[in-house]
Amino acid sequence: MILPIIAYGDPVLRKMAKDITPEYPKLDELITNMWETMYNAHGVGLAAPQVGLPIRLFLVDTTPFSDDEDLSKEDQEALKGFKRVFINAKIEEEEGKEWDFNEGCLSIPDIREDVKRKPEITISYLDENFKPQRETYGGLLARVIQHEYDHIQGILFTDKLSSLKKRLLKSRLEKISKGKIAVDYKMRFPNIKKGR
Repeated sequence: MILPIIAYGDPVLRKMAKDITPEYPKLDELITNMWETMYNAHGVGLAAPQVGLPIRLFLVDTTPFSDDEDLSKEDQEALKGFKRVFINAKIEEEEGKEWDFNEGCLSIPDIREDVKRKPEITISYLDENFKPQRETYGGLLARVIQHEYDHIQGILFTDKLSSLKKRLLKSRLEKISKGKIAVDYKMRFPNIKKGR
């Protein structure tokens, strides 16, 4: 089932998400619905807060990025077929010299900006079978994971922009929160006026 993606301005996107246990109700169904929702919106990652749930769960499938000819062969190979569920994730280390890359977000449609992030991360998490994992990722793969991880920390990519950029985007962000934007996927807007 395709779920509505929560738009910028909804308080759920600002909450520090909570850990879950294997007893979380209908978790398999939720994960299936999140994959379907993400693919329907042509995303490469989706976090539970983006579907209205303040829990520490996100998914990543970077395969669509692996065709990008501007990327190194190494990045293309790392991205191809990378599909994971991250539960109760914790980034343990972020290393290297920060680099800029243009990011967007399904909760903030039509806004893309360069964001600085460290190029390498080590993350521990539970997979969908609640088996503990600890892995190190680099490049664009690390960036996608960092972006989704930020969601479960209550952080949006726009928070990482300069104060000038934030001021320039303010009215566009307000329009998104009011639903004054055309999107080709299902969304829920926090500040939409009832009865219009």
